[in-house]
Amino acid sequence: MPGEAKALSEKAGAAGMCEADYLRLLITQNPNDYPEIRILLKELINEVNAIGNNINQITRNYNSKLYRTEDREFLCACMKKLNLTVREAADKIGNL
Repeated sequence: MPGEAKALSEKAGAAGMCEADYLRLLITQNPNDYPEIRILLKELINEVNAIGNNINQITRNYNSKLYRTEDREFLCACMKKLNLTVREAADKIGNL
């Protein structure tokens, strides 16, 4: 039991939580309660927003008849980056 108590204390500390909150987290298994997942999702949302802004600019250029081949290539690169970012986030969440 002393080893388990020490492990609980260390894991709670590493998560930045008190032991009671950490135990609640383990019992509920709510992914949104994990600090790592919250940070990862916040970063993912920021990345998606940035890519969305780029897509809006390309769309505005297209509607203004200013669309260039480079815009299409940039759009493809943005979509690849978005897919990669989402895949990495899903992999990280799956490994927590």
